[in-house]
Amino acid sequence: MLLTLENVSKHYTLGGVLVQALHEVSLTIDRGEFVAIMGPSGSGKSTFLQVASTLAVPTSGLIKLNDREVSSYNEIERAHLRNKSIGFVFQQFNLLPRTSALANVELPLVYAKVTANERTARARTMLERVGLADRLQNTPAQLSGGQQQRVAIARALINDPDIIFADEPTGNLDTKSGDDIKQLLAQLHQEGRTIIMVTHEADVAKIAERLIVFRDGRILSNTKHPRGGTKKQVEK
Repeated sequence: MLLTLENVSKHYTLGGVLVQALHEVSLTIDRGEFVAIMGPSGSGKSTFLQVASTLAVPTSGLIKLNDREVSSYNEIERAHLRNKSIGFVFQQFNLLPRTSALANVELPLVYAKVTANERTARARTMLERVGLADRLQNTPAQLSGGQQQRVAIARALINDPDIIFADEPTGNLDTKSGDDIKQLLAQLHQEGRTIIMVTHEADVAKIAERLIVFRDGRILSNTKHPRGGTKKQVEK
């Protein structure tokens, strides 16, 4: 198993009220899986992504990545883990606004202390991979929404992560750009990438091979759609 959650809960206080955002969630993700996460607002799907990706610390429970227990890591250890092993794609793109596409993609390599020449070469190759060979020096303001998301995907891939977390990757895009990003994510999965994607769009979720639905901080359903077959319940 690449990622394992065992009885993971996340509680926090909002306006003096205790909120149980996740309640004893147990789940395993295999290497190479493409998993879509759905659920109504407040269901816990976004909290799950934050906790599973180590952006947030669980209140209780155990998280393992590559058979290493990571839920007790301190802030510095989590940051190092994310830089080395985890790629992120966000709805808002989260690009540096006055920085070129090339420099945005290079950023994780700066933190990884990769030399300048290697950073540039790798970032250039990755932007070519996502179809932006002619936009290397463009800033986000000079790019369409779909192009910005391609830059974000290139940045997520630059360190060859074990797993990619995508939070509403088509949420800010028009239909054509959204379809292009769906196709790119599907291609990455076919290449063997492990992807966990939060979405509220059923047509986007269909590109994944597995669908997990959250409600009230718990997993409501967990189904897999094998190629050429019918969906089946997955053992939790």
